Amino acid sequence: MGKPLVAVFSGAGMSTDSGIPDYRGPQGLWRRDPDAEKLVTYSYYMADPEIRRRSWLMRAEIGALGARPNAAHLAVAELERSGTPVRVITQNVDGLHQLAGMPDRKVFELHGSARSVVCTACHARSDMDEALARVAAGEPDPACLACGGILKSATVMFGQRLDPEVMGQAIAVAKGCRVFIAVGSTLQVQPAASLAGMAAESGARLIIVNAEETPYDALADKIVREPIGTALPALLAGIAAP
Repeated sequence: MGKPLVAVFSGAGMSTDSGIPDYRGPQGLWRRDPDAEKLVTYSYYMADPEIRRRSWLMRAEIGALGARPNAAHLAVAELERSGTPVRVITQNVDGLHQLAGMPDRKVFELHGSARSVVCTACHARSDMDEALARVAAGEPDPACLACGGILKSATVMFGQRLDPEVMGQAIAVAKGCRVFIAVGSTLQVQPAASLAGMAAESGARLIIVNAEETPYDALADKIVREPIGTALPALLAGIAAP
């Protein structure tokens, strides 16, 4: 009999050790600067060139493309390499799970990827670093080179719905796994957060690794409040052990 499927559901807290801000945490960007949320809200972004200019500058300043996987990302990839079936469902858009070694087909990016841009008119995709190079060269709001349409990051902004295909795959993983580990997520953003409840209701062991309380703590078999960078590798090493 093969090893049971382990699902790792990762939120912003997973990537803070890589230098990427946690938007909703106690020191998160949305709490420090609520107006910044407009920069990633679809209606504002599409209607206002100034919002787009500030959004491109924000992406350049955050520097997510230069971030490297941390110990938690590496531990997840190592668990997968050990022979344990692993699927990653992530709210993050940084691509760090793949950079750590997780096969792309085993990572479901609920909120898209900040490593690509997409045209809102013709849907052509290109690399984020190319768009940021154009911004650095003096284009405040780079347009699609194919059709002249508005470019945006290939992420799901506020006001956009999740990709139903990706969400469907994530639901199947949540319902089919035997262990569901929610890491660095407040489990407040729906419908993504509901995956934790689906997993628990389907009989999975629910483990929550997060500094703050979540709405799903009452369903959890185990809650870990210690720092993710040390707590998750230790937890996964125990799962990998025969």
